[in-house]
Amino acid sequence: MYTVDLYRRVRLACHVQGMSSREAARQFGVSRETVAKMLKFSEPPGYRRIATTKRPKLDGFTAIIDGYIEGDRLVPRKQRHTAKRIFERLRDEHDFTGGYTTVKDYVRIHHQRHKEVFVPLSHAPGHGQADFGEAQVIIGGVQQKVHFFVLDLPHSDACYVRAYPRAMTEAWLDGHNHAFAFFGAVPQSIVYDNDKCLVARLMPDGVRKRTEAFSGFLSHYLIKDRYGRPGKGNDKGKVEGMVGYTRRNFMVPIPQFPSFDAFNDYLEEQCLARQADVVRGHKVSIGERLKVDLAAMQALPATSFDACHKQAGRVTSQALVRYKGNDYSVPVAYGHREVWIRGYVGEVVIGCKAEVIARHRRSYDSDDMIFNPLHYLPLIERKIASLDQAAPLEGWDLPDELTKLRRLLEARMGKAGKREYVQTLRLLETIDMVTLAAATRDALRLGAIGFDAIKHLVLCRIERRPAKLDLDIYPYLPRATVGTTSPSSYMSLMARTAAGASS
Repeated sequence: MYTVDLYRRVRLACHVQGMSSREAARQFGVSRETVAKMLKFSEPPGYRRIATTKRPKLDGFTAIIDGYIEGDRLVPRKQRHTAKRIFERLRDEHDFTGGYTTVKDYVRIHHQRHKEVFVPLSHAPGHGQADFGEAQVIIGGVQQKVHFFVLDLPHSDACYVRAYPRAMTEAWLDGHNHAFAFFGAVPQSIVYDNDKCLVARLMPDGVRKRTEAFSGFLSHYLIKDRYGRPGKGNDKGKVEGMVGYTRRNFMVPIPQFPSFDAFNDYLEEQCLARQADVVRGHKVSIGERLKVDLAAMQALPATSFDACHKQAGRVTSQALVRYKGNDYSVPVAYGHREVWIRGYVGEVVIGCKAEVIARHRRSYDSDDMIFNPLHYLPLIERKIASLDQAAPLEGWDLPDELTKLRRLLEARMGKAGKREYVQTLRLLETIDMVTLAAATRDALRLGAIGFDAIKHLVLCRIERRPAKLDLDIYPYLPRATVGTTSPSSYMSLMARTAAGASS
C-alpha cells in the first residue's frame, strides 16, 4: 500500500505544478492507474469490494440458516444454535457440501446486522429504578449467596443498596422503606421488571396484575409504577448497570461481616461515600445533582409501610403454625385455632384476632421447628411426665441456679418436685431470666427450696422490700429442736466447777 506522503507529492505535482499523469507515473515509479487514483483520493482509500461476495455452495441454504436463527428467538438463550451446530444440521439434514468457515462467516455477519440499536435517553429528576442482584458474602463465618436490593435515581446516579437472605416480597418492601429513609424522600415513579413478588400475572394485553402486598405499598407511598418489557433489561438499564457496579466495587473481595446488619451498615456507608464522585459526562458530583432529584421527589409519609408478607394459618395439635416451609410455636392455649401470620425479613409474628400471640426469629432453612419453651410450660405442668422428653425444652440454656433447683426438688419431693420446678419456670411468663435466677440463688442460700419461696423472693426483688419467709410451710426441710434449760442444769455445772477447784 502506498503511503499518504506519496499521495501528497503526486497530487502536489499534478494539481499545483501542472505535471502530466504520464510524467508523474514515470517520475514516482507508479502506474498511470495508480496516479489517477491518487488524484481522486487525498489519502489511500483502502480495500473496497465492488462486487458482491459469491458463495455458490451456500447461497441455496441461506434461507434455511435464517430460519434456524429466527426460531432461536423463541427458545432459551443457552439452547440456541451455534454456527457449528448449524453447519452440522446443513451437512446431515440438507446434504450441504460447503465448509464450516463459510457458514460461520455468514452467521457472524447475520448477527452483526441484527444487533439491537438503542436510543440515548435522558432522565428527568425525581424518578427511580429498582432491581435485585446476587453476590457471594461471608456472614457469621459462613459463605453464602445473598440478594441485594438496589434503588437507583438515574438523573443524579445516586443509589441505595441493602442485602437480604432472599429476594422475596418482604425484602422488596423493606428495601424500599430503608431507601426512602436514606434519601429522606419518595420518587414520583419507579421502573421495575416483572418479578413475581410484584406482578402476580402479566395479562395478554400487557396489563400487570400486581400482588396484594405491592398494591398496598404503592398506595401507601403514592408511587407510579412502570415496568420494562419481559427479558429487556435495557428498559431499566441504569439500575442494571448499578447492580453490576455495586457488586464490583462494594463486594470485591468477598465481604466478611458478623451479621447482615453489619454488612448493610457497610453498604450504606459506601452509598453515601459515592455521592462525592463525579461521573463521566458530568461536571459536578453525584451529591450536587442529587439535590435536584430530591427537590422533585415526594415527601415521606408519617409512617413507613408495614413491610411484611401476610397469610392465614391454623394451629396444629402440637401448638405449631406452618409458614414458608417451617413450623413456629404458639401458646398451647391457641391449639386448633385460626391465626394470622406476618412474615418480616428477620421476624415472624403470629396473632389471633386482634392479639399478637407469638414472635419468632425467622428461619430460612427448610422443615425447621422454632420453639419458644414458655409456650409449652402450661401443658408440661399438667403432663409432668413429658418434662424429660419435651422437644421445646431441648437446648434451652438455663442458669446453673435453676438446674440445681430442679435436682434438689426432684430429690426431696419426686414427681411433685418436678411440677414445682415447672411452676418456677412459668414465672418467666411475667419476669425476666435475670430476676428469676437471682431469686433462685437467694432461695438456695436460705434453704427455702420451693416455688412459693422463690415467687415470694421475686416479688420482694421487684418491690424492693426485705423477704419474710415462714419456713413452717416447708415440712421436708430438716428441723432443729431446742429444749428449755432447767435451773438444775446450772447447779450441776456449779458442782463440777467446785470439784475442779478443790482438786
